[in-house]
Amino acid sequence: MATSLNLSSIFSSSRLVTTPSSVFPIRQRRRIILVTSSSSGGKPTILVTEKLGQAGIDLLKKYANVDCSYDLSLEELCTKISLCDALIVRSGTKVGRDVFESSRGRLKVVGRAGVGIDNVDLAAATEYGCLVVNAPTANTVAAAEHGIALLTAMARNIAQADASIKAGKWTRNKYVGVSLVGKTLAVLGFGKVGSEVARRARGLGMHVITHDPYAPADRARAIGVELVSFEVAISTADFISLHLPLTAATSKMMNDVTFAMMKKGVRIVNVARGGVIDEEALLRALDSGIVAQAALDVFTVEPPVKDNKLVLHESVTATPHLGASTMEAQEGVAIEVAEAVIGALRGELAATAVNAPMVPLEVLRELKPYVVLAEKLGRLAVQLVTGGSGVNAVKVTYASSRAPDDLDTRLLRAMVIKGLIEPISSVFINLVNSDYIAKQRGVKISEERMVLDGSPENPIEYITVRIANVESRFASALSESGEIKVEGRVKQGVPSLTKVGLFGVDVSLEGSVILCRQVDQPGMIGKVASILGDENVNVSFMSVGRIAPGKQAVMAIGVDEQPSKETLKKIGDIPAIEEFVFLKL
Repeated sequence: MATSLNLSSIFSSSRLVTTPSSVFPIRQRRRIILVTSSSSGGKPTILVTEKLGQAGIDLLKKYANVDCSYDLSLEELCTKISLCDALIVRSGTKVGRDVFESSRGRLKVVGRAGVGIDNVDLAAATEYGCLVVNAPTANTVAAAEHGIALLTAMARNIAQADASIKAGKWTRNKYVGVSLVGKTLAVLGFGKVGSEVARRARGLGMHVITHDPYAPADRARAIGVELVSFEVAISTADFISLHLPLTAATSKMMNDVTFAMMKKGVRIVNVARGGVIDEEALLRALDSGIVAQAALDVFTVEPPVKDNKLVLHESVTATPHLGASTMEAQEGVAIEVAEAVIGALRGELAATAVNAPMVPLEVLRELKPYVVLAEKLGRLAVQLVTGGSGVNAVKVTYASSRAPDDLDTRLLRAMVIKGLIEPISSVFINLVNSDYIAKQRGVKISEERMVLDGSPENPIEYITVRIANVESRFASALSESGEIKVEGRVKQGVPSLTKVGLFGVDVSLEGSVILCRQVDQPGMIGKVASILGDENVNVSFMSVGRIAPGKQAVMAIGVDEQPSKETLKKIGDIPAIEEFVFLKL
């Protein structure tokens, strides 16, 4: 059940109140999805449509009636689902809108035995008040072990030598390998699996570096791993191990450009997601010798076609997505998803929930534009971060004329976290799991309430997001205390960026934004607008904030399309422009 705290006991009478996120107040009338046991008041019914480890089944049976029905057609699934309170699937069962419609509101929880939830319609689940949970941690060790197995097998040509000797050959000289001791391994993505791979590689005598914008430097140091920038990681590594989620930001991250930055003869392991590698570019890199070998457990399309050139390449070791395929991992996943489903049916908050909980309609209506503002400020702020230190300290300030007990900012905090983390992560962040995910990634979120005089008609006057202890891609985004600082308001229902660092701006947070620091002089707006117009990039809004006439100014430009690199270079080549950055929202 939702926790209830008295706001008046948290906020004092002072004008400025700071509250750590772990104790931030929750009003009594706010509710999340409430899951009841069953429509009849007896044991709930849980439908399991794909094979689940026996330990998980046994756990479910202690609490519910369990129906294990495998290989159901869509029609059969829709018929059964109206009699079920929970559904547990793996990747083979598609849980679309028609399934939720057929449940007639009885289905309260969908459990995905594994990490990915591509087969579940999250929007439909939320619309029908159904919580979706997954099992993201149980297969960590199995995936890490498979990564190390591929690393060593690739280095010593195990698969190729095995095939050769089984073909009746004895060609020892052809399969001379390379040693791992003293070599540099770059782990891209320092989450659960990436950090476990790093531990094991250190035990093999490798020098391990990592890139992950959210990896705390102290956690990396604790296991002897150096946190570096993406460019340093890929350009200095002898081996690269990928542990990245597949998002818009990571799709085809390994491409012709990044391969060209690597050492000649680099070796690559991928047990994460196939789409993070441009497979055609990898094939070219292998043929040219830039990449000496690759070991792949995942592919863009699975299973790959029979004549896939990458799979058939002599320098590629391939396995059919076996990362989580150990008996221990399968049992662990079964237990993890069973515990999550049972907890949700009991009305407990699920740390592995991946869709949004129910919020009272009147609260959603009032906060809707501020929810969008909070997420976009988070997205904008994190894109300004550069360097290898990682994001670990974020402060969110809400300025409001409302009485302290008349504003619940849980949802806004969750959306700031969503904007900060979700663009480079495979997790789906919402009110249920936002604090858990932030803590898991070492991101400390503190909140500050600025109480203003005036009419409480609007719930919030402005929101400020600050990121401390990081370097900025855009120096003008730094406050006097050296933090990245962005501030926004809702104007006539539209979220707007109103401050970057010390500079006041006014630009709608729609599409994308170009920020330019320039010498304040006539004609600058026209020059930039002309370049964008010549490239058919539509400008939605332009604003200039300056310190004083003739001094420095920051121009904020809202654009509907992403400008090409050549267009951005033309803007940067304008003599009066001192720095600029393009930010996708």
